[in-house]
Amino acid sequence: MRLDGLIKPMRESREFRNIIDGISKKRFPIGVFGLSESAKSYLIYGVYNEIDKPFLIVTHSDVEARKLYEDLSFYLAEVYYFPTKEMVFYNIDAISGDLRWERLKVIRKMIDTGRKIIITCVESLASTYIPVELYENYIINISVGSVLNLKDISEKLVQGGYEKNEIVDSKGQFSIRGDIMDVYSPIAAEAYRIELFGDEVESIRTLNLESQRSIDKIDSIEIFPAKEIILDKDKIQKGRKSIEDDAALVEKKLKKSKNKEALDRIDELTKKNLENLEENWSFENIDSFLPYFYNKPASFLDYAKDYFIVMDDVQRCSGKLNSVYFEFEENYKSLLEKGNILPKQSKMLCAKSDLLEELKNKEIMTLDAIAKSSKVIQPKTITNFSQITLNSYQGQMDLLIEDIKDKKSRGYKILILSGTRPRGERLVGTLRERGIESSYRDVIHEIKSGEVVITFGSQLKGFEYPDFKVGVISDKEVFGKAKKKNTRKALKKGVSKIKSFTELKPGDFVVHVNHGIGIYKGIKQLEVQGHKKDYLELIYDSEDKLYVPVEQLDMVQKYIGSEGKSPKISKLGGSDWAKAKKKVKKSIEEIAEDLVKLYAIRSTLKGYKYSKDTVWQKQFEDEFPYEETPDQLTTIQDIKQDMESDKVMDRLLCGDVGYGKTEVAVRAAFKAVMDGKQVAFLVPTTILAQQHYNNFVQRFSDFPVKIDMISRFRTTAQQKASIKAVKVGDVDILIGTHRILQKDVQFKDLGLLIIDEEQRFGVSHKEKIKKIRKNVDVLTLSATPIPRTLHMSLVGARDISVIETPPEERYPIQTYVVEYNDQLIRDAILREINRGGQVYFVYNRVESIKEMASYIAKLIPEAKVAVAHGQMQERELENIIVDFMKNEYNILVATTIIETGMDIQNVNTMIIYDADKMGLSQLYQLRGRVGRTNRMAYCYLSYRRDKVLTEVAEKRLKAIKEFTELGSGFKIALKDLEIRGAGNMMGSSQHGHMAAVGYDLYCRMLEDTIKLVKGDIDKEPVETTVELKIDAYIPDNYIKSEVQKIEIYKKIAAISSYDDMLDIKEELEDRFSDIPTSVYNLMDIAYIRSMSKKIGIEEIKEVKDEVVFSFQDQDRVDKNVLR
Repeated sequence: MRLDGLIKPMRESREFRNIIDGISKKRFPIGVFGLSESAKSYLIYGVYNEIDKPFLIVTHSDVEARKLYEDLSFYLAEVYYFPTKEMVFYNIDAISGDLRWERLKVIRKMIDTGRKIIITCVESLASTYIPVELYENYIINISVGSVLNLKDISEKLVQGGYEKNEIVDSKGQFSIRGDIMDVYSPIAAEAYRIELFGDEVESIRTLNLESQRSIDKIDSIEIFPAKEIILDKDKIQKGRKSIEDDAALVEKKLKKSKNKEALDRIDELTKKNLENLEENWSFENIDSFLPYFYNKPASFLDYAKDYFIVMDDVQRCSGKLNSVYFEFEENYKSLLEKGNILPKQSKMLCAKSDLLEELKNKEIMTLDAIAKSSKVIQPKTITNFSQITLNSYQGQMDLLIEDIKDKKSRGYKILILSGTRPRGERLVGTLRERGIESSYRDVIHEIKSGEVVITFGSQLKGFEYPDFKVGVISDKEVFGKAKKKNTRKALKKGVSKIKSFTELKPGDFVVHVNHGIGIYKGIKQLEVQGHKKDYLELIYDSEDKLYVPVEQLDMVQKYIGSEGKSPKISKLGGSDWAKAKKKVKKSIEEIAEDLVKLYAIRSTLKGYKYSKDTVWQKQFEDEFPYEETPDQLTTIQDIKQDMESDKVMDRLLCGDVGYGKTEVAVRAAFKAVMDGKQVAFLVPTTILAQQHYNNFVQRFSDFPVKIDMISRFRTTAQQKASIKAVKVGDVDILIGTHRILQKDVQFKDLGLLIIDEEQRFGVSHKEKIKKIRKNVDVLTLSATPIPRTLHMSLVGARDISVIETPPEERYPIQTYVVEYNDQLIRDAILREINRGGQVYFVYNRVESIKEMASYIAKLIPEAKVAVAHGQMQERELENIIVDFMKNEYNILVATTIIETGMDIQNVNTMIIYDADKMGLSQLYQLRGRVGRTNRMAYCYLSYRRDKVLTEVAEKRLKAIKEFTELGSGFKIALKDLEIRGAGNMMGSSQHGHMAAVGYDLYCRMLEDTIKLVKGDIDKEPVETTVELKIDAYIPDNYIKSEVQKIEIYKKIAAISSYDDMLDIKEELEDRFSDIPTSVYNLMDIAYIRSMSKKIGIEEIKEVKDEVVFSFQDQDRVDKNVLR
């Protein structure tokens, strides 16, 4: 074991031997007292190494469970955190699956024999679960060469909670196409593709969800159920009957009491749930109906039958358990009266007496800081430890050195945790310089008395055991902050990068390059002169139809303009479309010329050439308390290369909220300061200035860098002092609003200008920025993702870096789509307040926002409520936000102004009122305002109860439901964001032009024009048509789904080389098996068309027995060569 040497002194102690003796003689419960914080994990690790059993650790809260999980992950790999199962009784339309999938991963580990440590909150012990043998029965093992019946396996997957889809794009889905099955188990790291020959498994391959291509061959896989409830036909029939009977009893009582509202509600909920059960074998909060399907649900302890149990803080666990049962009883009564639940749902918790009785029969060790009597668990073996929690040195090396010397002199065995290996190796040198010899080791077999050993890893707190002279100093004590490695195995999740996503469906608006905006009706197969071909049917003004051959699909794009606005349909053969395109083209030419000219001028300017990274730079970067994402590292490298060259940097950094742009800017600022240059950080609002100032001060705390701020939060005298200090060079980094741009602010030697959200500054401010940026390096930050298409079209005209991968330390946001309900809102808000957090309540109507705030204040009288909206006086708004940041209010009732620039880590619950009336992109941005720490966050997307929803609202709600699963709705939201990003980047004047021709065509025109202006091409590319008398289409028996057909047609139409054609051939064989002749023909036509475009052929047409070629420029064709 890597840490045997660390645990050895404890093993030899009298106290530890007393515990082991108590275990071997079965003198349970064992009570251990005197331990706190990270010292508990040290003891648990020691005991775990002595007992050949799996461990279950029970804490009083999820927060404590996660702390112990992180501490124990330092010692062991086989540690798993089981998130509490929430009981949701309200009318839930959709719940995000992240936490369910994490629980399923742990359940799978618990089913396995072998040693491991499971950590959970005591609340999990109260919940009920399906019998463990059901999971075992529904585990599907598939290996190459095994026999598989697709019909049987499909039925078993549906019973196990899987959703059958056309394509697999998220966990818990499967699809079947002919002899190919794709499946993504929620506990698997990757999706899989299984290919059969007859009924025998021919191959199993991992599947890339983004490309839908398979990658590596593997021999076997295991598919685990996707939900926490498994239902076959018998159970569904039994459950349905039981629900109907219970609902009838409740309705009878409600009729007697004449409670019409409750009667309507229970009737509506029952019908809705039973319909879903009939159609989909499930409904969203089906877990809360578990007692209707199972006579004897299992307890958590049934899953942990032979486990050794460690209970942390018995008194608090007991208190938590009592409050869980009390709150459940209270809520249940209230919800039953209002028609929200059915009677048997009262059995969703184990009987409390049964649970306590079961605990008494378990092998239990309790951990408590102080010896207290407990009615729940009375220990028979008692051990008291003498242990001290270390005070933090907060990066003050002198205090650390003094303490190490003192401990060495007393013969302590000292272990220092460094977070990372490089930090540890550097610390050895730092200690040597201060007169302390130490060694860095990855594996610790022994630590001698008076010896100092350093190793990688992290603990939340350091500790010492005076009795056996062991001291563990955590990286947080040494450096002031812990280096958080990605140890959260259980909460790690795959991230799909932002990419263009345009799924074409009948009824969508489309743009044809030559004919304009129409409506897509679907794929139509036509027979022309005895040969079949597929065409896109487009409808134009006056119901005129246009049939576009599928190989020309690259000439058709989905129309994307302003969210929620329908474009004007073009007239076939009319001149309006040509005029609109001409107008847009003229505007694009002007922009392209300006961009290329500006880029050319900028590349000739000579700027300051920064020196290579110093030792301090490396030390500063190593103090970043998180693991950098790959995109962050790439972007940092790009910026450093710019700064170390003699060109003037002008780089745009795009990335979503919370993706780590600030850290990139911080490192650029540090690099500038190391060369004696000053940095200006320009932000659009006073609140943002304050937030960035706080972040910078904290980040630079260990380095002699002077940071100042200039904004309305400072008095006139303070501002004057700051301006004077900047002028003489006493300030290294100045953060501020447009006040920085005023004439009286003069820098001694400005080297770097960082601009946050430049598009939010006014015209006059932008003019001043232009003057400054001529000879200093500029880094512009944008919180809106820039679309890949626009990014690529601007290559060579603008330096852009994009951060697309979110930080892995962020916990998933538990998202619900719910019908608005006072009780649910009150429960959600109080839960957040009770854990010390704050709440955003988003209400987007200024005229009645005060009434809503009063309503919320009456609903939750325990809370302090504030109001914020964009029509307030700026000073008043700033004061409200600052007070909220200081935790003077519990709830902020606000409009969507919180969408940008709010970074308050204590806010981890958001309720959005009338979510169905907001755009997906807006909801996505708003949701990103919570979950900005490693604390679980909740977002409730609510809509009002309304029997008559408009068609638009219904569609939006459907999309929001998809959005919780981060599936296609998520991608649509990103597309909306991309459009906004395009507008921000190209300027508001271009919004109208984008709307006129659609976003995709605009990008295509921009790319072609930039290439023309730069001289990469000498004329606009020709569009070739090919008419050959052969069958060229995708048969229905090859690809059934129209959506997938369109996707493949689009790829075929985009063939531009022989390699492209081979690539698509491989993809088709991989995804859909052997390729029919008509599809080969289609690929050949697309390849011929692509080659013809390059040499200026406008048309290839088969006429009788001849093929006629028509060239764009007939005069340039040498007919003799053709002959």
